[in-house]
Amino acid sequence: MKYLIVGLGNIGPEYANTRHNIGFNIADELVKQLGGTYSNLRLAYYSELSFKSKKLYVIKPTTYMNLSGKAVNYWMHELKIPLENILVIVDDLALPLGKLRLKLQGSSAGHNGLKSIEGLCGGQGYPRLRFGVSDNFPKGRQADYVLAPFDRDEQPELPALIDKSVELIKSFVTVGPALTMTAFNK
Repeated sequence: MKYLIVGLGNIGPEYANTRHNIGFNIADELVKQLGGTYSNLRLAYYSELSFKSKKLYVIKPTTYMNLSGKAVNYWMHELKIPLENILVIVDDLALPLGKLRLKLQGSSAGHNGLKSIEGLCGGQGYPRLRFGVSDNFPKGRQADYVLAPFDRDEQPELPALIDKSVELIKSFVTVGPALTMTAFNK
């Protein structure tokens, strides 16, 4: 079984550790825990991993968030991975900090990275791990909020929340989405 794990974010040091880049952070921790490294290949940082007889291909698109679909489309076709075996890791303003939701399909909910994937990869029928970044921003300041680092009081919680996300990914590829949703979507 092959899986494409996609961490969404923006490249560049000015975006490191921002709310919008939590997908990159989770992908990095997965690659680290499984002893992998990245190569800078076409449209993405790319890593090949094995976990319990499963082949995992992890990408972090280098296209910037709003064009993430270009990288996902290229790698899903290059690796011949069906849409249902692609797991996109994305920040979500509608969930409290660290709340995890595995969904097998759904709308982009206004998220530009998901809109791009939806438009270029065949619709909404791909799994996504939604990581809650909360919505503690003044009206009209959403972009500033997601492109800012986590608050100082939130930062100590992040390593455990990222670890929990990695456990969800490992569960998704080994026991499948139904049991994973039962265990993690609380």
